[in-house]
Formats: sequence, structure tokens, C-alpha cells
Amino acid sequence: MLVHIDQEKCCGAGSCVLAAPDVFDQRDEDGVVVLLDARPPADLHQAVQDAAAVCPAAAIRLENA
Repeated sequence: MLVHIDQEKCCGAGSCVLAAPDVFDQRDEDGVVVLLDARPPADLHQAVQDAAAVCPAAAIRLENA
């Protein structure tokens, strides 16, 4: 799995961080998503898929790699 984020779309809701804190974080100054691991291990794939599904801005795109 390869994770892509679009910081321009991000609204800073933080849903991704709650779903997958090992993969996503937020900038302190504005809450915009920060990608910590673009190729998360298999045991985190479900959490990353959940994060993408709950993102209100659709700022997370997943690619099978």
C-alpha cells in the first residue's frame, strides 16, 4: 500500500490521526495532515483504509503497491 495525501484539500479535522496515529499526524500551527509513513506495514492497512474512508475532505488517496 502506498499512501498519498493532498495537504491543499485537508481541512484539519484530525479523523485520520484518530484512525491511524502511526501513519498520520497534524501540523501544530494549522492542523493540516502530515504523512508519517507512505508505505505502512500490512498490520496498519485496515486502519489506513478506515482513515481514508472517514476523511471529510477526501485528502487521502491509497494505491495498491
